[in-house]
Order: sequence, then C-alpha cells, then structure tokens
Amino acid sequence: MKQRYPRLHRHLAARLNPDEQFGLHLTVGVILLVIAAVLFALIANNVVANAEITHIDQALAQWFHQFARSPWTPLVLAFTNWNHPIGILLMALVLACVLHWRREPYWLLALVLAVPGGLILNVLLKYTFQRVRPSFEEPLVSLATFSFPSGHTSGATVLYGFLAAWLVCSVRSRVLQVAVMLAALTMVVLVGFSRLYLGAHFMSDVLAAMALGSAWLAICITGVSTLRRRTEGRSIT
Repeated sequence: MKQRYPRLHRHLAARLNPDEQFGLHLTVGVILLVIAAVLFALIANNVVANAEITHIDQALAQWFHQFARSPWTPLVLAFTNWNHPIGILLMALVLACVLHWRREPYWLLALVLAVPGGLILNVLLKYTFQRVRPSFEEPLVSLATFSFPSGHTSGATVLYGFLAAWLVCSVRSRVLQVAVMLAALTMVVLVGFSRLYLGAHFMSDVLAAMALGSAWLAICITGVSTLRRRTEGRSIT
C-alpha cells in the first residue's frame, strides 16, 4: 500500500500519529463523536416515532416503581441529589480549581466548555423534544420539567468522563488507567440507574443522555486538544 498509494499512506499515517496536530487524538475523537451522535439520533428518532422502545420504557418504569418503598430508596435519593446539575457544577468548580492550581490551562478550558455547555445543551434538547416524564399514582419524585434526555445522566457522563480522560492522561500505570475508566463508567451507570429507580426518567432518556454527554465531551476535549497542538506547534516554529 505504501508503494502503490503513497499519498493515501501518508494521510493515514498522519491520522494515526499521536504527535501530529491532526493526528490520533482527532481520529479517536471523531470516531467517538460519530458513534455517540448516531446512537443519540437513533434513540431520539425511535422516541419521537413512538417505536417499540417507548413500550419497553413504560414496562420498565412500572417494574422499577414496585420497589419505590424499599429501604434503599433514601440512599438512592441522596445519591441522585448529589449528582443534580447543581452538584455537577460544584464538583466541576472544585476540579477547575485543581486544574488551575496545577497550571493545566487547556484541560481547564475543556472543562469550562464541557460541563456548563453540556448542561445548557441538555436543557435546549429537553425543550426541543418536550417529552413528558413517567407518571405514577404515588410518585417518589414530582418534576415539572421535561424528560428527554436525562440532565443528571448527561451531566454525570460529561463530568466523570472528563475526570477519567484527565486522569488517564496524567498517570502511566495501565492498571490505574483501567481502574479510572471503570470507576467513571460505574458512576455514570449508577446515576442513570438512580433516575430509573426513582421514576424520574425512562430508559431511553438515560441512554440518550449517555450518548449526548459522550458526543459533547468528545467535541470539547478533541477541539481543545487540537487547539493546544496548533498553539504549541506555532510556538516551536
């Protein structure tokens, strides 16, 4: 391939080179963005069309509601409240202080774009789709806002995903990197589960929020990483 298609080979090699301005980081970021965006679009399209997933949503919501009065409920409520968008912003503020103290301006910029921007995007999409939340005769939580996509889950995906990305890039141990990614994934799944358990969201709300948060995070981190490489490249030359 190198001899028959030299230009194509150079292009592919550049896209997979971690040291290039538009190299491996951009390739991975675009792939993640496309996958997450397609997943969100598929879920949203099925919700709007009242497809089979909406029937699964209703059945699953009723199934979770039968456990609403279990001893675990106060703990689930406390956990979901901790990951309220306001809580997400407060945790992001603490992380921003850490990044400022460590003098990591590009990570700080990515965080400032990702978390507040992701929460704003979620609100805009809620008013775009205007999906009504699950309803029960004796609900655990009563919310007047729209349901799709889940704000708690989207915010958690962005925050914990960002934290995982930063830590993975900061440590060299493969074991620690895997542990960090698994911990972040666990937190996101638990937040989504708490929203289902409390009857605040449908399953599709949660899945769409995970896809949305992943797509937005890919945009922010990839964009800032590209900016950093271009800026550092110019300063060197």
